[in-house]
Amino acid sequence: MEIHESSEDYLEAILMIKEAQGYVRSVDIADHLEVSKPSVTYATKKLKDAHLISMDHNGMITLTDKGMKIAKDIYNRHNTLICFFMYLGVSREQAIIDACKVEHDISKETFNSIKNKLLENGIGVD
Repeated sequence: MEIHESSEDYLEAILMIKEAQGYVRSVDIADHLEVSKPSVTYATKKLKDAHLISMDHNGMITLTDKGMKIAKDIYNRHNTLICFFMYLGVSREQAIIDACKVEHDISKETFNSIKNKLLENGIGVD
């Protein structure tokens, strides 16, 4: 199943919000991604239909096992790329911006090479 960049962003945001505050609501996602509430409603419906999230009767959003795996993969790519860019001398602020741009399009081969290079240099990224 192909996951689009916007879905990856939503899944990653859900994971980050859950880790930060322990629960996730649509309004939290809208604030985090700086998108409208209707955009979140549309996206969460698609994610729910794809069995990547579930929502309880109070509107609390939870990643399914399948959604969690994708979210963790994206979050790992994001953090690894931030570390790599900073290793190259890029400021943290710019590294974060650039990681967001690259994390969805980088090939597995290139990503694994970056991760291995960081590990060879004693930089843990997991």
